[in-house]
Amino acid sequence: MIAIDVLYLVDRLEALLNKGWRVPLSAKTMIDEDEFLDIIDQMRIAFPEEIKQARKIVQERERIIAQAQEEARHIIEMAKEDAARLTNEHAITKSAQQQALQIERRAQSEAEAQRRGADEYATQVLQDLHTRLEQMAQHIAQLQSQVYKGLTVLQNESSANQSSRE
Repeated sequence: MIAIDVLYLVDRLEALLNKGWRVPLSAKTMIDEDEFLDIIDQMRIAFPEEIKQARKIVQERERIIAQAQEEARHIIEMAKEDAARLTNEHAITKSAQQQALQIERRAQSEAEAQRRGADEYATQVLQDLHTRLEQMAQHIAQLQSQVYKGLTVLQNESSANQSSRE
């Protein structure tokens, strides 16, 4: 299935509303119900795609964190191995311990920085997605309200026309 941009579908709804027929002497607009329902069905399909994208972002964040932790473990292990090799003399031992601590701190700092960066990135993307979804929900609610009002006007006119014929 080709991914459909939800904003494109919202634009199509707006275009459908704009090309609708104005009901005389009212602020109501009639639109093609089949086309409207087709767009709504496409939106129902598109929303899960947006959610899948958010999930991929979260998975990517988790992968980056795991990679950073693995790299930190690897650096720490290398530091420990280096320290073990340098234990022949007392001065060398002290130096190796200091280097190992520095490497360990640096590795932990780098891992934490990568974790923070991944968290910030995921947070920003999810906030953007949340904002887009809220905007779309508001727009859809407005369109649904207009369609409902249009249907009510048509039903009232139809009832009035039938009453006048009888």
